[in-house]
Amino acid sequence: MKFHKIYAALLFISPLVNATTLDLKLDKTMPAIEKLYLDLHQSPELSYHEQQTGQKIAKQLKQLGFDVTDNVGGFGVVGIYKNGNGPTIMIRTDTDGLPIIEQTGKPYASKVTVTNDEGATVGVMHGCGHDIHMSSFIGTAQQLVMHKDTWQGTLMMVAQPAEEVGGGAKAMLKEGLFSKYPTPDHVIALHVSASVPAGKVSMKNEYTMASVDSVDITVKGKGGHGAYPHTTIDPVVIASRIVLALQTITSRELSPLEPSVITVGSIHGGSKHNVISDEVKLQLTLRSYNPEVRLQQIAAIKRISQGIALSAGLDKSLMPEVYVHEDESIPSTYNNPEQTNIVRSAISAAIGARNVLETEAVMAGEDFGLYGRTEQNIPITLFWLGGVEQAQYAAAQKSGETLPSLHSSKFAPDYKVALPTGIKAMSNAAVALFNQ
Repeated sequence: MKFHKIYAALLFISPLVNATTLDLKLDKTMPAIEKLYLDLHQSPELSYHEQQTGQKIAKQLKQLGFDVTDNVGGFGVVGIYKNGNGPTIMIRTDTDGLPIIEQTGKPYASKVTVTNDEGATVGVMHGCGHDIHMSSFIGTAQQLVMHKDTWQGTLMMVAQPAEEVGGGAKAMLKEGLFSKYPTPDHVIALHVSASVPAGKVSMKNEYTMASVDSVDITVKGKGGHGAYPHTTIDPVVIASRIVLALQTITSRELSPLEPSVITVGSIHGGSKHNVISDEVKLQLTLRSYNPEVRLQQIAAIKRISQGIALSAGLDKSLMPEVYVHEDESIPSTYNNPEQTNIVRSAISAAIGARNVLETEAVMAGEDFGLYGRTEQNIPITLFWLGGVEQAQYAAAQKSGETLPSLHSSKFAPDYKVALPTGIKAMSNAAVALFNQ
């Protein structure tokens, strides 16, 4: 797509010390990895319920000789493989599925349905590619153990639950991920892409994914009969004014050079045609890259909401309540430039520079960014693994057709090409970081 451009590899490559490109015999190992992928795809579990998935990952790592701890931060898994003196490299995967009924038409499509925490029956699907992530993760662990003569240090494999709800990384860190286990010197991860062809990867330095905040605003008023609005203070009108005024935060209060999104995704108020209600509820999502912009967004939302309520004549006791779901908030993902250049160089050598694309940042969020925001200030890198079947990608380019996105019920990555590419990319990136 137009957002992905091929750049000369030399523009980004920093010299590697003892650079090694692994000679992977994937023809022998891929059948088992593909079998694992199909099993994971057909047995997805929702966030905070990844018990069986965690057990499968733990079993795979134990068979490879890792010292494994399960049920970390929920159903998270930590595998440690010590291979002499050297740095600690952490590779992270996420494990949870989404409440989506799969409509890909694939013979291996998920048919799982469960009763969610709210009591509703929902389908479950790996609509964000976490099954690709986990299978590449195990394939990478396998290759690094098989080629342990090419690196020294400690390999730390972390399978994280509850990424889709922004809680898994927090829970694992709170449970001592960086204190009970070796503190990593480098943290890396991949994420399947629904806009990059299989066989390629893409990445960028610095900000690559956005911070995410969920915000609730309860707008209060004085209700009454719809025929006598002059006797009320209508919260629907106040809420409507707030919705429009919030758009000026990005357009008029923040620098145009700073990306910002403030979306009102839900508005609910009232119960009948001729009744003016006592309150209206708004639900917002906020996105940004710069942490200072995030704080500005929140402060402005509170100020504007209160100012409009006061202008409507409401008493201070009835001011809007602005609630930020801090437990669900995740920071932006910042790819450390020096580390990312090493990763890019290693992947270019492994799969060819023409298959390593430069991408733009996106406003989607990922709690992977938290691993780079601890007091240890560990450099992190997340790169995108192409997932689109190449003929489908070419046809979409020609016709202008929109490809199924991540979280789509029709998203079906080309696992036979994406998996070996992900394993080659991640294995070589890890060895480069061990040997820099």
